[in-house]
Amino acid sequence: MEGLFTIDSLFTLLMLVLLQVVLGFDNLLYISLESRKAPVENQSHVRKLGVGLAIVLRIVLLFVLMSLIQFFQEPFASLHDNNYIEFSFNVHSVIVLLGGIFIMYTAIKEIWHMMNMKEHNETDEPKASVSKVILWIVIMNLVFSFDSILSAMALTSGMEFKAQMVLMSIAIISGGILMIIMADKVSDFLAKNRMYEVLGLFILLIVGIMLLSEGGHLAHLKLFGNKINAMNKATFYFVIIVLVLIDIVQGKYHKNLLKARQSTETNV
Repeated sequence: MEGLFTIDSLFTLLMLVLLQVVLGFDNLLYISLESRKAPVENQSHVRKLGVGLAIVLRIVLLFVLMSLIQFFQEPFASLHDNNYIEFSFNVHSVIVLLGGIFIMYTAIKEIWHMMNMKEHNETDEPKASVSKVILWIVIMNLVFSFDSILSAMALTSGMEFKAQMVLMSIAIISGGILMIIMADKVSDFLAKNRMYEVLGLFILLIVGIMLLSEGGHLAHLKLFGNKINAMNKATFYFVIIVLVLIDIVQGKYHKNLLKARQSTETNV
């Protein structure tokens, strides 16, 4: 395969791996939160097996997208010249929209559960089956992978088919291994710092909104004459940074208030 081990191709491979890592952040957060629905003793196994299966299916999806990209982009349902709603749905847009709806549903459900949670031991909560949790991790991993695979295809455009497949497969496997390693660390961090679960769920909610906006953009969706535009990635990361900073400042402020109150009570 010509051009596979040149400096340019190695640089492209590095960019592909970085792309998998950056775009895999929201996926990693979902995996960490979703795996907690499984019994405690199986959670690490669920994360590793779920991501492992997703890696294999991502490579299959890569081959399918490379071979049938026109099918995924070809509209199958359209409505135009309407004052209320216009659209041109294709397979890609529907998958992204459904993924966004599910992510938002998951985040809102967990936030509602936290708001209504009574004092009880976490071990008393009913746990989902291992197979069900793995299934959802694999499905959502595939939903999240569409963007990264399409972006990777853009980065490797101009290469021969086999070279593209090899480079992108290496990037997917490398990104998957990093996700397997980081998933346990993120889950452990959330388990030890329960206050950050709320932050994680709201980040997940924004991810769902981002997917909805992207799906609407892909479907050329218009509501009452207003075109739906995809959320800019820079805007997405800016919102995430602001949320994290707010959480850090609020946590620090809360600790200072507790110290001040304890100091006042001691002086009295």
